[in-house]
Amino acid sequence: MSETTQSKGALDGIRVLDLSRVLAGPWATQTLADLGAEIIKVERPGVGDDTREWGPPFHQSIDGTPGDAAYFMVTNRNKSSICVDFSTPEGLRLLHDLIPKCDVLVENFRTGHLARYNLDYETASVLNPRLVYCSITGFGQTGPMKTRAGYDYLIQAMSGLMSVTGEAEGSPTKVGLAISDLVAGLYASTSILAALHYAKATDIGQHIDISLLDCQMAIMSNQAANTLLTGDDATRMGPRHPSLAPYQVFEASDAPVVIAVANDGQFERLCNAIGLDGLHHDARFTINAARIENRSALESLIAPLILARPIICWIEALAAVGVPCGPVNTVAEALAQPQVTARDMIDTMDRPDLKKPVRVPASPLRLSQTSTGLRKAPPKLGADTNDILGSLLGLSEIDIARLRKRGII
Repeated sequence: MSETTQSKGALDGIRVLDLSRVLAGPWATQTLADLGAEIIKVERPGVGDDTREWGPPFHQSIDGTPGDAAYFMVTNRNKSSICVDFSTPEGLRLLHDLIPKCDVLVENFRTGHLARYNLDYETASVLNPRLVYCSITGFGQTGPMKTRAGYDYLIQAMSGLMSVTGEAEGSPTKVGLAISDLVAGLYASTSILAALHYAKATDIGQHIDISLLDCQMAIMSNQAANTLLTGDDATRMGPRHPSLAPYQVFEASDAPVVIAVANDGQFERLCNAIGLDGLHHDARFTINAARIENRSALESLIAPLILARPIICWIEALAAVGVPCGPVNTVAEALAQPQVTARDMIDTMDRPDLKKPVRVPASPLRLSQTSTGLRKAPPKLGADTNDILGSLLGLSEIDIARLRKRGII
């Protein structure tokens, strides 16, 4: 999808002051941006968001020097960037002046950190009683660990996620991306939308407390629920599912293939398609609970048949009878899938200071009446400082030059 002018987004007219950096907070604000909100990303002068330097790989500037990292680009589209040092009285005053002009403030500093700068919720809510103020931290605003730093890897470990990820006989394994950060960002954007709805009806803002650990515990979902019901701890099962069978990876003659049977009807159709006609009448396999109990026996019957033919045969045969089946793609193979192309799931954006276009996964949001389209590339550090301070705060070019000379912006 190329950068184009499109219809208004559902959040057109909503302005967000974004004090967050790295991933969870920026992921939340990018979702709001994709829905049409105006995002003012506040960054440290001369340094910016940490992820600008989280590489390689880096985009190359037109002068041949390293530009921003791909990591930064994937979570900051449709935003504006201003540089403000709010540790100075003048910089703090700029943000205090911006808060009444915004509907939302998002931050992911350690609990209590922004109070020392008078940017906490209590102060901000006096400046703007309708403000929706979202704090994203590792462990939340309360509890014995509230002041500790929390990072995705740590949260994956503490939540039990790593204990159920990996081969049964292997070590606990981290998920291959920062899932705890990403999920927290999604919960944050959902909470912000709810709070905006309430503020519109009541003229009352509120403080949203998002904890990475809380969010990751919530999405432990069936694994946590099973443990709560039985008292038995969840374990690693590799490519198998704890509650469904067969729902796993099998080896075809040329590649691994996922077969995901979620009900008894699909199991019957699987059996007929692979040459095990009538197996669904066997008492060991008639219902899912029995298949779980006799998982090993079931696998020993299915695996040799799948191994006898190439993966394309199984994909075609099982798709024809409505049994979910597919390849185990690499990231490059996944990006190249015709379905991904057909759904416009790659954004391509131009930024004048870079040699090549920026390409990142697009927003998956699809709304029939409002745009979720690309409006602008992830911003160069401080690219919009002059425009925003001039247009929203009425600062003159001379005022801005003075602030810049003193390193405040």
